Amino acid sequence: MTVKSLDHVNIQTTAVAETAQFLADVLELRPGPVVPGGDMARVTWMYDAQDRPLVHITLPGQTFAEDADRPLRADTGALHHVAFECTGHAAMLERLERLGIPARHRHIGEIGLQQVFVTEPNGVLLELNFREG
Repeated sequence: MTVKSLDHVNIQTTAVAETAQFLADVLELRPGPVVPGGDMARVTWMYDAQDRPLVHITLPGQTFAEDADRPLRADTGALHHVAFECTGHAAMLERLERLGIPARHRHIGEIGLQQVFVTEPNGVLLELNFREG
C-alpha cells in the first residue's frame, strides 16, 4: 500500500455555511452536496475547479448520512492547519486585501516558495503554498 496524496479534510463545526462561504471567497472552492439533494446545512463539500472534493464540512457528530438523527456532539479536537498547493500568488494577496482578511506571509527563497497563512472561521489555519518558477 502506498499513500498517493491527501484526498480531503473534514472540518466539524456548527458554522457550516460560514465556513463554506469563507472557503468559497478565499480559495474559490465551490460548495455542493455530496449527493444531489443532500442537506447542505448539515454536510457541505467544497470542490475545486476540477470538481474534486477537497474539504468536507459537517456539523459535529454528523459525518455520515446515518448520523442525521443523532444529537450534535462536541468537536473532534484541534486541527492546526491544512496546506494547499496554489497558483496566483498576487491575485490571492489582492483578494485577501479586498475581503479584509488578515494574512501572514512567508518567503522561503532557498526552496522557491511563497506562503500565505489565513485562519478560517473555526480557527483552522490555511497554509497556501505558491511555488516559484
